[in-house]
Amino acid sequence: MKHLVFLTGAGMSAESGISTFRDSNGLWEQYDVMEVASIEGWYRNPDLIQKFYNERRAQLNEVEPNEGHKMIASLEKSFKVTVVTQNVDDLHERAGSTQVIHLHGELTKACNESKTKVYEIGTKAIHPEDKAEDGSRLRPFIVWFGEAVPLIEKAAEVVSEADVVVIIGTSMQVYPAAGLIHYAKKDAPVYLIDPNPVDDSSFRVEIIKKKAGEGMAILLEKLI
Repeated sequence: MKHLVFLTGAGMSAESGISTFRDSNGLWEQYDVMEVASIEGWYRNPDLIQKFYNERRAQLNEVEPNEGHKMIASLEKSFKVTVVTQNVDDLHERAGSTQVIHLHGELTKACNESKTKVYEIGTKAIHPEDKAEDGSRLRPFIVWFGEAVPLIEKAAEVVSEADVVVIIGTSMQVYPAAGLIHYAKKDAPVYLIDPNPVDDSSFRVEIIKKKAGEGMAILLEKLI
């Protein structure tokens, strides 16, 4: 059974209505990314960060997996499929994908300050008085700028084993995730689904210039 590995980013969930930082009218315009997505921001203003991620978590109740998510999940009937995502939402899982690696953490989880104890919280808010078992402040289970990406080695291993690599909704400009494509086998086809202009000079790639849902429909014809 062929092994398909999907590398997904914000554009994957955009069709479900989840705002991205980089798009016009996106989260960049409402927040300074270093205030809400860095470990320094957490130390500086944890209440702001809790508010930001409580809002992101609550939004999960208002969105659903899109056709792109569902088509990726449907491929598990014919292939071994692993999703490596930069997204912190749970839309891949809700669509039915069973092997998902979240590089940047998960909105539906919280952890203690040292990130050694993880708690499932679903879409509940984290309050300032909420504490972990060790007495430290409960924080979002998110990998922020300034923190290590603990699953990057596992993701690199998965990409190195892939028979086909598909990139959806990410410019692959943010490291260390951007370096994953270079672990792909030399004979593994690489597809990139993105409606925006992409600089593909750094690696071999077949571009499908469509949004996630439309692009996945085209990809399915190629794969099956």
